[in-house]
Amino acid sequence: MNNRMKTLCLAVSALLAVPAQAAFKCVDEKGRTHIGDTPPEQCAKVVMYEVTRTGQVLRTIQPSLTEDQVKARIAEEEKRKEAEKIGAEQKRKDLALLATYSSEAEVDVARDRNVEPIQGRIKLAKERITAIDKRSKELDEELEFYKAGKSAKAGGKKVEAPPMMVEEQARLKQEKQAVTKSIAGFEKEVAEMTRKYEVDKKRWLALKTGGGAAAVDPKPGEPKPAEKVEAKAEVKAEAKPEGKAPAKKTN
Repeated sequence: MNNRMKTLCLAVSALLAVPAQAAFKCVDEKGRTHIGDTPPEQCAKVVMYEVTRTGQVLRTIQPSLTEDQVKARIAEEEKRKEAEKIGAEQKRKDLALLATYSSEAEVDVARDRNVEPIQGRIKLAKERITAIDKRSKELDEELEFYKAGKSAKAGGKKVEAPPMMVEEQARLKQEKQAVTKSIAGFEKEVAEMTRKYEVDKKRWLALKTGGGAAAVDPKPGEPKPAEKVEAKAEVKAEAKPEGKAPAKKTN
């Protein structure tokens, strides 16, 4: 009984001693193998293995990253997260686009509905410029009367133009500049809005035809666009009437 206990204890001790007798092994950049009871310095930049005396691998130890490698890994992770964020945002926009419009014509209707009020503001602004030009012309003619000295009295003293008239002329000039600037802003807004709806329409068509890079999956049970086209082709083929058999030649 005592001998059996001693044998069992020795076996357990041997098993527990295996990790303590493990060694560290690697192959450096030049292809040379290094082994040591502690991690060799030459293994710092390569994959290292902790092995038993019999060569069994206990674990794999990856090399320590340099500062540049750490920065590169962080940058790569940030880039990956940004790409995922952009992809999720694009998918959200695609779903909203498909939910908003049921046909290509609806995109044009929405564009016209949003552009129309801006076009109205442009029209009013242009009408105001026409009125300003008309009044400015009247003031120019009246001021020319004073500049030419036609208002001089019999005594020869020249009469100056009324200050209110001069101020009005200056005010109209500033107003015209402001209105002209606002028209340019309105026209830019119309161009940007038109361009936006054109982009939305192209994206909508791409999603509907399955050409979108991030096309939304169809509803369960609904065939994909390509399958729909094939199904239509099959229906047309079945519906096509069979041709008449060629008439037999008679002698």
